[in-house]
Amino acid sequence: MLIVKKFGGTSVANKERILNVCRRCAEEYQKGNDVVVVLSAMGKMTDELIEMAKNINPNPSKREMDMLLTTGEQTSVALAAMAFATLGIPAVSLNAFQVSMHTTSAYSNARLKRIDTERIRHELDQRKIVLVTGFQGINKYGDYTTLGRGGSDTTAVALAAALKADACEIYTDVDGVYTADPRVVKKARKMEEITYDEMLDLATLGAGVLHNRSVELAKKYGVQLVVRSSLTNEEGTVVKEVVKVERMLVSGVACDKNCAKISVIGLSDKPGSAFRLFDALAQANINVDMILQSVGRDNTQDIAFTVTGDNADDAIHVIEESKKRLGYQKLELEKGVAKVSVVGAGMMSNPGVAAKMFECLYNSNINIKMISTSEIRVTVLIDEKEVERAMNAAHEIFGLDEA
Repeated sequence: MLIVKKFGGTSVANKERILNVCRRCAEEYQKGNDVVVVLSAMGKMTDELIEMAKNINPNPSKREMDMLLTTGEQTSVALAAMAFATLGIPAVSLNAFQVSMHTTSAYSNARLKRIDTERIRHELDQRKIVLVTGFQGINKYGDYTTLGRGGSDTTAVALAAALKADACEIYTDVDGVYTADPRVVKKARKMEEITYDEMLDLATLGAGVLHNRSVELAKKYGVQLVVRSSLTNEEGTVVKEVVKVERMLVSGVACDKNCAKISVIGLSDKPGSAFRLFDALAQANINVDMILQSVGRDNTQDIAFTVTGDNADDAIHVIEESKKRLGYQKLELEKGVAKVSVVGAGMMSNPGVAAKMFECLYNSNINIKMISTSEIRVTVLIDEKEVERAMNAAHEIFGLDEA
């Protein structure tokens, strides 16, 4: 069997944890399996590197930031290879250049295009454990690129797909996927299994267990994932296409505090206004999430939408630069907001989920600023300070508190 294992930053935060990771991988290796290990940067190293950069230059270029940040994962894989040597296990560390992990050219948020597997297969044929840097690749200019926060998950799934691995295991500091963040909702429960679609929505909407692009890749290539803890031997959560258990109405509740609401007031109420607005944002690589357009009046309309908090100021700058082309009257930015979402495949065959969500928020005296829905999701935008109450209320009303 060929197994891809990914370990996050907390799993390799210090010498003891690196050795723990190596022992776990050695157990798999000693069963006769081929093992590929993807590692994140140690502990808070990425944050420390970002802080170092900001101390030198408050506005560093994205290219140079990628050059800097990729050193975090290279440190992890090199140290782990040394640790395997102390255990008498042959291992080799490889970075994005050595594997040839080809990406798009978008620094800080690149997407994987293809992976050359020859070097990895050669090392596996030598009966070595192969350690690969997560989170990074190389673009057509031969520069390092990074895949965005959580990108090591995507690296692992992409490798599992390219190598046609028998299993892909994501190890983290929690022992699986929960019905909500257990730090916020004390009665949150671990799920035995969850569908790709449900996991994708939860990951996109703020559940920090898996990177959303890793789930997209897993679904596309049929890679079955297991999320489990690196610190215990407990069974984790399986992420796959079809689950055996009877579908509950709602599988989980998620929140995302990294968002901001932008209102563009007094746009011309005529064809092309929305296109010009969102095209300007797209040209600046700014993703828009929830969108609300008002009913036209006096030949004008208002459009409100959300962006990530990190992109809020850039979005305002882009819109202000395009004011003459867009022809709006007023621009407003609201920070301190958050998205709370309920997700579940059971929604498709059960009407009234949205009403139930709104009922629990009304009972908790929480005001809704915006609403977005899909077949398996209801998302509301509320004040950030109301997030904990909203998540607990939704978790309870949909019966997720019950074992």
